[in-house]
Amino acid sequence: MTKLSLHPDRLLPAEPTTRAIARRLHERIAGLPILSPHGHTDPAWFDRNELFGNPASLLIVPDHYVFRMLYSQGVPLEDLGVPRVDGGPIEADPRAIWRRFASHYHLFRGTPSRMWLDWVFVEIFGLDEVLSAANADTYYDTIDAALKQEAFRPRALFERFGIEAIATTEGPLDPLDHHRAIRASGWQGKVITTYRPDPALDPEFEGFQQNVERLGELAREDVSSWKGYLRAHENRRAYFREVGGATATDHGHPSAATADLSEAEAERLYARVRSGSCTAEEAELFRAQMLTEMARMSIEDGMTLQIHPGVHRNHNSALMARFGRDKGADIPMATDFVGALHPLLSRYGSDPRLTIILFTLDEDSYTRELAPLAGHYPALRIGPPWWFNDSPEGMRRFRERVTETAGFYNTVGFNDDTRAFLSIPARHDVARRMDCAFLARLVAEHRLPEEEAHEVAQALTYDLVKQAYKL
Repeated sequence: MTKLSLHPDRLLPAEPTTRAIARRLHERIAGLPILSPHGHTDPAWFDRNELFGNPASLLIVPDHYVFRMLYSQGVPLEDLGVPRVDGGPIEADPRAIWRRFASHYHLFRGTPSRMWLDWVFVEIFGLDEVLSAANADTYYDTIDAALKQEAFRPRALFERFGIEAIATTEGPLDPLDHHRAIRASGWQGKVITTYRPDPALDPEFEGFQQNVERLGELAREDVSSWKGYLRAHENRRAYFREVGGATATDHGHPSAATADLSEAEAERLYARVRSGSCTAEEAELFRAQMLTEMARMSIEDGMTLQIHPGVHRNHNSALMARFGRDKGADIPMATDFVGALHPLLSRYGSDPRLTIILFTLDEDSYTRELAPLAGHYPALRIGPPWWFNDSPEGMRRFRERVTETAGFYNTVGFNDDTRAFLSIPARHDVARRMDCAFLARLVAEHRLPEEEAHEVAQALTYDLVKQAYKL
């Protein structure tokens, strides 16, 4: 068996002088509380505080980072227990799912998923051998026994991880019952929601017309008119702030396109999309106009606006038909920001009351577009490496490409954007170490005094997140 351990200098520079600086930087910020301002954990976990079911249902079945790799090597999602849309047969034995995962664990070598999983295995469950087919049952039994203990309930883990605040993400039709219950329970853990209006904002989202009608019912607004539709969103945003403590919205559009239509033009466009007869170009224009409207609403209510564009979501049409959304088939696309954001920024980009956080999967845009834009417009901030770029190399490239033009203080620290609850401290550990490694190089090259590097490390780990998300 190969021994499994976490080296204390992992991810820190190999060169001794620079590594010593990185160690000193990391020592000061390693124990800071975790702020997780954007993610997709289930608020029901923290409401009900029930024991997690078993190793497979916790670590494999819901995690598209895990099963997309196995799928790429020919493992059917049915064999991993992923539910089918039609309710058809899937593997129901969690131990069999775990054995299948363990026998393919070598596929994750060199990936961030391997780093996160190894951290979970060592730090949370005390395992000391690399997972393989040979020790799959030992792993399963150890993790399964731990998950039956009180110390592994969601609220206990939340506190053990040192999480100060975590934001979930809900659609505009969500009643937020779990958030309401959390706040009424007396538990001191801070779990807030994020307003993700895509189902009732994107004309190409399945069920859009019905979702808009339901939005109107919940907001008690007549959504047959453009103004009524906008008021409905305003009302739901207020509901999310009041009931779920929301401080931010999030938008997963295919592009970063924005528009600034006249009221008459917007009314005509809305009539088209509401009727269900709009073209793909009209759907894109409607999303573009709605980003500008959401920016206006953010100025009025103070909510931070996040844009996550540039992804061809659910690229595998057959897989989506069989298993539904978010099954590991989302593929990055080239993204234009300079032209796309111009209408919105012309109207609101210089307003200091507005905070827009831009994310990208198109790394070429860091130097060419995002850093110059955020280095100029007061409203703009650059989000951390996201999704496929949430890796040591992605974090290094991000700092190298962004810092010289936008500096550190036009970024917003780190967010983990995860559904995998147990991976949260592992992901933040990677980000903290990579930032310290980057800062240590600046110190070693006499480009930044070490004491200032300590201040920047504190800002990147904690201060900028708190500021950008108004936590």
